[in-house]
Amino acid sequence: MRPVDVSATSPDQEDAPRSPGRRRLLIAGPALASSLALTGRAAAQPAAAGAWRNEGWCPTWGCAPAGPPTSANLLAFSDQTVRLVAHASIGGARVRVRLSNEFGTTPLTIGAAQIGLRDSGVYVRPGSNHPLTFGGNASVTIPPGAPVLSDPVYLTVAPFADLSVSLYLPGSVAANTVHGTALQAGYVSSTGNFAASTSFSVARTIASWPFLTEVLVEGGGRCIVAIGDSITDGAGSSTNLNRRWPDLLARRLQTELGAAGAIGVVNRGIAGNQMLREETAAMVGGRALLARFDRDVLATPGVRAVMLLIGINDICYTSGASLVKPADLIAGYRQLIARAHGHGLAIVGSTLMPFEGFTYYNAAREAVRRTVNDWLRASGEFDLLLDWEAVVRDPELPGRLKAEYNSKDWIHPNDAGYTAMAGAVPLPQLVALLG
Repeated sequence: MRPVDVSATSPDQEDAPRSPGRRRLLIAGPALASSLALTGRAAAQPAAAGAWRNEGWCPTWGCAPAGPPTSANLLAFSDQTVRLVAHASIGGARVRVRLSNEFGTTPLTIGAAQIGLRDSGVYVRPGSNHPLTFGGNASVTIPPGAPVLSDPVYLTVAPFADLSVSLYLPGSVAANTVHGTALQAGYVSSTGNFAASTSFSVARTIASWPFLTEVLVEGGGRCIVAIGDSITDGAGSSTNLNRRWPDLLARRLQTELGAAGAIGVVNRGIAGNQMLREETAAMVGGRALLARFDRDVLATPGVRAVMLLIGINDICYTSGASLVKPADLIAGYRQLIARAHGHGLAIVGSTLMPFEGFTYYNAAREAVRRTVNDWLRASGEFDLLLDWEAVVRDPELPGRLKAEYNSKDWIHPNDAGYTAMAGAVPLPQLVALLG
């Protein structure tokens, strides 16, 4: 497909990708039927057995876990409650939460967990705080390397509501699994279990999301996953104001399209992330996108499309004889396209944005960026291409961000730059891709 003319508003006329087929239910033979009959459970309410197929869970919020952090950046807790804030993109009447110990090396015990509607700061709206259970239990121990999904709980969530997820961590706990750049204050209590409390005395605030990776709502049905590096993660945007480009896109979808735009937008960007490799000394930057794509995109309930912005860190963090080759980045994009399409997902690409003036800018790296952008515009291999470089570059200095979009480091946009990026997405074409 040709790069998008950001002034265009007409829907894409190409066929949308087909939704993945439903899994077949395998019916066992008479032996199994007989064994079930002996327990008195065979054919008991058969319709209810598959009722979960119609629940339609999909994320209203999500982040990508990473870790373990370096010892200097490792968060530690001791018999404390952590209250984390998640900004919903779509609403629903029931919620469930995904917690992660995927980068931990020892079991992680959650002594108690609650979810409610945030009032302000550490305060939860009175009457909205609900206990979370895990297989009916109020506490759960998560094995190292694993996530856990809570049971559903009734809680009416409005689009763009702030949710408070409170986790009581008994004993001494190290946050080896964490999303490092929350751009949202989290709250750590003094000693004790305050998960069910409307408020608590704040011992310290944190700027990351330990253990929490997803909040799902029932009835949302479909979502978009935005994945990439710090520009998708929102670096340079205002803290506590939800002005990352995926946040602004979610608001545009519902403001401009109404019910047709009630689509979850899940942000799986990680600051420092690369497509082809990872920095072993700074694992808070996450596994390479090629390594984490299945977990962070394909495993997301209700996902219909992925929006991809990745590659600038692969360019910035290599140099000289090891400078990343355009052909290697192109091969990486083609892998991601094939893996998305193999699961029936549409994939939206983007040109790499200008970075002249940034610490790691030089002519050789700029040449790689331009070569990759030329391929992105010409190849037609993505289902939709967003020419974000054209949106944010200075027309007089095309290798540089417009000054009014610069967050002061010449690579990360500010609130105005992220607003321009979200505003350039052609909504009818994007929604048409979801099927």
